[in-house]
Parts: sequence; structure tokens; C-alpha cells
Amino acid sequence: MGIFYFIAFLSVLFALLVITAKNPVHSVLYLILTFFTITIHYILLNAQFLAIVNFIVYMGAIMVLFLFVLMLLNLNVDSEPVKSNIVKFAAVIGGCCLLATLFGALKLSASSKPVLLADPGLGLVKSLGKVLFNQFLLPFEISSILLLSAMVGAVLLAKKEPKAA
Repeated sequence: MGIFYFIAFLSVLFALLVITAKNPVHSVLYLILTFFTITIHYILLNAQFLAIVNFIVYMGAIMVLFLFVLMLLNLNVDSEPVKSNIVKFAAVIGGCCLLATLFGALKLSASSKPVLLADPGLGLVKSLGKVLFNQFLLPFEISSILLLSAMVGAVLLAKKEPKAA
């Protein structure tokens, strides 16, 4: 239970650093660390498939894409537009709603009992594979054929026509 609280502390710390970082590149790097700690939470919850998807998709693809976009944009403080008072007021209202939600969640979590799973292998990749390849085999294969045909169509559309002589 101690490792959960340590990782939760790191998650909240890195999330706060995402918001408070002055440099947008540092903010994206802190967001990658936040997603990494969330991946550790998934592993602690015995949801290995979600952990792998979170690690590959969010950390590996989306955050790296954000990082490259921010580096290519070359953001300067001088060129940043001034925020209007309406935007600042909406940010204060949103922050207050977030605080009210956090306090409500903490109040409910103090009086609630932990959830016990009936099936301890619920989040494992092995059980997901059994369900996917037994019960949902036909829809899985149809979707793979659909994705294959979309990929072939994209290649054919992107192919340049040879020049006529």
C-alpha cells in the first residue's frame, strides 16, 4: 500500500509541474512522467493491457508528437497574445469546479470500502486474448480485413501516376 501512495504522490507532483512549468517543452516532459506514473498505477491494479496501451500510445506516440510540435512551433513569450478577462474568469471557475470535485471525491473515498474483484484475472492480457479470439473472433477478423483494405486504398491513392510520354 505504501508504493501506491508514493506513486500517487509522484503523479500529483508531476501533474502540478505540467501546469506550473514556464517552458512548454518541460511541461510536455512532465506530462510524459505523469503518464508513466499512471502506467505504474495500472500495473498495481492488475490491468497489464491498459498499462501497455497507455505506455505505447500515450507516452510513445502522442507525447512525442506534442514534443516535436512544440519544438517546431518555436513559441516565444513576445508573440503570445494577451488573455482577456473572460478567459481568466473561466479558468478560475474551472479551477473551483475541479477543487470541489476533488474534495467530494476525498470525502467519499474516506468512507468507502475497497473494491474486491470476483475474477482476479480480469485485467490480464491472457484473459482478454481468450475472450477476443473465442467469443469475438469473427468481428476481430472483419475489422482486420477492413483496416487492411483501408491501408491498401491509402497506398493506391497516394501512388503517383506515371507521366505519359
